[in-house]
Amino acid sequence: MPECQNCGSFVTPAYARVFAPTNMDDPRVCPYCDDMVRDGADVRKARSPRNS
Repeated sequence: MPECQNCGSFVTPAYARVFAPTNMDDPRVCPYCDDMVRDGADVRKARSPRNS
C-alpha cells in the first residue's frame, strides 16, 4: 500500500499515481501533512497556512 514519505500516512493508489514523482510509488507529502508542500524534489513548510 502506498504511504506518504513525509508522515507515513496511508494514501490511496489513485492519489499516489497522480502525486508521486515519476518512477516512485509513494508521494512526498499528502493531505494529512499540515502546512507542508512539494517544492521541486524537496518538501518544505508552506509560506501560508493550509487547511485554516
